[in-house]
Amino acid sequence: MKHQRLFEAAFPYGEDVLALPVTDVDLASKWYSDNFGLTEVDRNDAPVPSVVLERDGVKIGFAVNGLDPGNEGAAILVSDIHRAKAELEAKGVRLGNWRVDERDGKKLQVFFVVAPDGLCYYFHQPIDG
Repeated sequence: MKHQRLFEAAFPYGEDVLALPVTDVDLASKWYSDNFGLTEVDRNDAPVPSVVLERDGVKIGFAVNGLDPGNEGAAILVSDIHRAKAELEAKGVRLGNWRVDERDGKKLQVFFVVAPDGLCYYFHQPIDG
């Protein structure tokens, strides 16, 4: 069976989806690899410690940049919201607000994940019809 993409795109709440604020890039890399299925593709020590992870060609990065993780995160567009939910639940990740949102006249099935680092993720998939 061919692997089907799950992650379609990631959009930051702030300015840069490749520099979401964390206090420890090692912990971030491990948690997101273990729980979101991301793979580390780049790591830097300067100008600040940072790491970039990827899944299905979609990159999300983390940096020790002094910003508040409680005010940051990303919207993650997925190809199968039910599969995303099941994968995360199977890993023991706590999910919140399974609901339908409406944006620009289109309905989206969504849920949220607040990671241990305080970053918030809005997983979403358009509902056909």
